[in-house]
Amino acid sequence: MGILIEKSERLKKLPPYLFAEIDKAKRKAIQDGKDIIDLGVGDPDTPTFPHIVQEMGKAIQEPKNHRYALDAGILELRETIARWYKERFNVELDPGTEILPLIGSKEGIAHIPLAFVNPGDVVLVPDPCYPPYKSGTIFAGGEPYIMPLLEKNGFLPDLREIEPVIARKAKLIFLNYPNNPTSAVADRKFFEDVVDFAFSNNIIVCHDAAYSEISYDGYRAMSFLEVEGAKEVGIEFHSLSKTFNMTGWRIGFACGNRQVIEALASVKSNIDSGIFQAIQYAGIAALNNSSGELLKRLSSMYQERRDILVDGLNSLGWKVTKPRATFYVWLSVPPGSSSTSLSKFLLEKANIIVTPGTGFGENGEGYIRMALTVSKERLREAIGRLKGLKT
Repeated sequence: MGILIEKSERLKKLPPYLFAEIDKAKRKAIQDGKDIIDLGVGDPDTPTFPHIVQEMGKAIQEPKNHRYALDAGILELRETIARWYKERFNVELDPGTEILPLIGSKEGIAHIPLAFVNPGDVVLVPDPCYPPYKSGTIFAGGEPYIMPLLEKNGFLPDLREIEPVIARKAKLIFLNYPNNPTSAVADRKFFEDVVDFAFSNNIIVCHDAAYSEISYDGYRAMSFLEVEGAKEVGIEFHSLSKTFNMTGWRIGFACGNRQVIEALASVKSNIDSGIFQAIQYAGIAALNNSSGELLKRLSSMYQERRDILVDGLNSLGWKVTKPRATFYVWLSVPPGSSSTSLSKFLLEKANIIVTPGTGFGENGEGYIRMALTVSKERLREAIGRLKGLKT
């Protein structure tokens, strides 16, 4: 007999990780011989841009890149990030103190509570949301305080509804626009209100901008750091994953308030040894070509897919609004269904995987999320299968 293995209390507090559960259901369906159309996990189906792969190929041959990477990332990458931020958002960043490369933005988001949250501290978390906002808080011993994202409010948190006693206790607030899973966007007035709220309550703002570069119909997302005073109260997370089809490469960055960046860097230096340097050089190649036709074509591809899916769903009576950004479609479930029951029904009857809204939090009930990360042909086929169910 072995020893008694018991999970920690913090691990027991976590719900099953949503995407692992979806992947498990997908694998079983495929093993059963079903032709699955996967609109669940948002993982780009098109390859990383060739010039990035070519740069990686060159960098991986260099022996200097085979050793431990610097925790702060190579200076050339940080300088490239600063130049990209200036060109894209007209925001000045100091490469030495205000930028921190990450092993994907997810790890920075998950680790930031460890830098500031003590057991029992409050973290303001939107709901529905990307799961690491909650799990990172729980791992740090903090208490997530839910800010409901409601359709009537444009899926923006109502900061006025946060009780003053809670606001004074809160250490961090997580925000994410363009938003996953709802695909909602935020305007300058909202971010100005966030900055005022943070100043009034001494709260660090953590804005996740992973989807800032995927947008449609002429819309371009702004940076939280564009607002006056934003750099004094928080940081912004970015990822190369969705922008450049680099989900498996694991490279992103945090930028903004130098004290917050320094604290996150201290956590990381005790946990990891930085991003493989060859990947950092690939990231430089990506950002140096971020304003050209490649990204326009990528957004155009997703916009065409969005139109096929949303127009098709609306033709079946679903009443879906076209998102202005992200590659997700967030839609209400029909009366009489729950997000989980509908997701299960679509998998069993149509061999279509979608994500139940409850996987993102209790306020996700009544919705499902569909990802635009399959070809337009498969999206048309998905609509055909749904039409077959309708009839």
